[in-house]
Amino acid sequence: MSAGFDADPLRQAVEETIAAHPGVVRRWIENQPGAWGFLAGQGILAYRRNLGRRLADAERRALWHALWTTLETLRGG
Repeated sequence: MSAGFDADPLRQAVEETIAAHPGVVRRWIENQPGAWGFLAGQGILAYRRNLGRRLADAERRALWHALWTTLETLRGG
């Protein structure tokens, strides 16, 4: 993680997003359209809640990267 980012709220947002939407995670694993966009949006909302403020562009990209990487691990690839 880059300096300046608080890893705990980021990690928590990824974990919350995946835990709250297991059906959409399954759809993402199956490469179904719309699953990534939904999860990415929900991750942003969770991260914003955890930080209590709007996200900077770099924070948004960091969330997307962390979420994608975690999903890839769940998929096994």
